[in-house]
Amino acid sequence: MEGKTKLVAALERKAAELGFSAVGIAPADAAPETGRRLRAWLDSGAHGEMIWMEETAQRRGSPAALWPEVRSIVSLGMSYAPAGDPLALADRPDVGRISVYAQGADYHDVVKKGLKALARWLIEEAGKEGTTADLKVFVDTAPVMEKPLAEAAGIGWQGKHTNLVSRRDGSWLFLGAIYTTLELQPGQPHEVRCGRCSRCLDICPTAAFPAPFQLDARRCISYLTIEHKGPIPEEFRAALGNRIYGCDDCLAVCPWNRFADTARAHRAFLPRAELAAPSLADLLKLDDASFRNVFAGSPIKRIGRNRMVRNAAIAAGNSGLHELAEPLRKLVADEDETVAEAARWALARLGEPWLAP
Repeated sequence: MEGKTKLVAALERKAAELGFSAVGIAPADAAPETGRRLRAWLDSGAHGEMIWMEETAQRRGSPAALWPEVRSIVSLGMSYAPAGDPLALADRPDVGRISVYAQGADYHDVVKKGLKALARWLIEEAGKEGTTADLKVFVDTAPVMEKPLAEAAGIGWQGKHTNLVSRRDGSWLFLGAIYTTLELQPGQPHEVRCGRCSRCLDICPTAAFPAPFQLDARRCISYLTIEHKGPIPEEFRAALGNRIYGCDDCLAVCPWNRFADTARAHRAFLPRAELAAPSLADLLKLDDASFRNVFAGSPIKRIGRNRMVRNAAIAAGNSGLHELAEPLRKLVADEDETVAEAARWALARLGEPWLAP
């Protein structure tokens, strides 16, 4: 066991060198209630159009269901703690608000690169001890329940907003995992430290939390602006305000963020100037080519031009800015009916005719 402890200590140092601000280890059978809770959530329909959650539920329910040979989970977190207030643009109706996590480089690429480098190192170190190891690395898109595993590994806990909270990094962590056949010494699960605080629940503009530790994705602005493909239900449109990609409200108000040191944030996630406060007028003019150019290397590129322009049109309708009527009118007959409908709604909300006077 002593050798394993030295390996874990070396693993933590190497992870820090590679840009990870948090690392923990859990046994493969950690978080046994995950599968049951996932099934109950799916049965309630709260996942909305995220059909892949239903299709991968069995494999997602436990690490062994995905890979029977796994023995240990190395859970890792990479900080993207913002330097400024994520809610600062709430009173800027001329710009769109993009969630902090999407203002820099695509976290899928950055985290996976770090995970692969750490996995290669771990195989080499295990080999020095005469141990053969198999590993698999996962970031977000795989059927892995990163948050319960991170809690079991001691990185943090799932807060009342269902996201991971860290005592060192607040709510600003990208999570990844390395599954391995190695028997690594596990850490201790993290206890929940939300106490009586309900700030994350109280601030939600669309009441997406039916109860603490429960999320109805169908009401969540992040889901509506990113995952939802069709027209956004009218009951939520005003609440979107100028949010065009994601929502940081429940994360931004967490008191634990006061301990999040921006110096630990990975430099790849520093905001790009064109994504920090994009002009709604410019976003409304995007075609496919310009969308790909603006959002190259960003996770935003995954939603495509139509969803982004749909979101921008709704934000324009909420802005009260009549100068946005002109670019909106050009979208009334857009080839994508969802975009066209959003533009017509926005013009009606602004009290503007569809055709130029």
